Amino acid sequence: MQEDNESERLNKQAEEKAACLINELKAVSKKLVLAESCTGGLIASLLAEVPGASSVLWGSFVCYTKEAKISILGLKESEISADGLVSEKTAYSMTEGALQKSGADISAAVTGLAGPDGDGSNTPVGTVWIATAIRKGEIKAKMFNFTGSRNEIRLKAACAVIEEILKKLSIKG
Repeated sequence: MQEDNESERLNKQAEEKAACLINELKAVSKKLVLAESCTGGLIASLLAEVPGASSVLWGSFVCYTKEAKISILGLKESEISADGLVSEKTAYSMTEGALQKSGADISAAVTGLAGPDGDGSNTPVGTVWIATAIRKGEIKAKMFNFTGSRNEIRLKAACAVIEEILKKLSIKG
């Protein structure tokens, strides 16, 4: 029951942040593209729930597997092998690929381990990398360590992505 309450709280928080982000994107007339792995389209779904999202949400690439990251976003297998699927470099490359394949102004990417099991690497469950970029601007990546159930980790990652995009907007508006 406690997990359900926490998930409900996180979901409400994510919905509020999504509405805020849509409004901020509208205010600066910018389009957003996402590259989602561990969130599996959750961020795009939260944003699409907000009326008027279609005016600022370009879309989302849900690249859950290594093969999808390579074929859809153009990541290099050699880089993934060297750095791992859950890494700063993978998040950078995902956000770059999303910008290159879209007409968006801003991109955000998320890759991580939501659990309950690991991926066989030394990366702990709850590790999430988020990268954000503005077209012709800098890419910033940040690592997070979330705890909780699989659903809670995914919701926390979604909220963190939205917060990182909002930070990027406040810097570059």
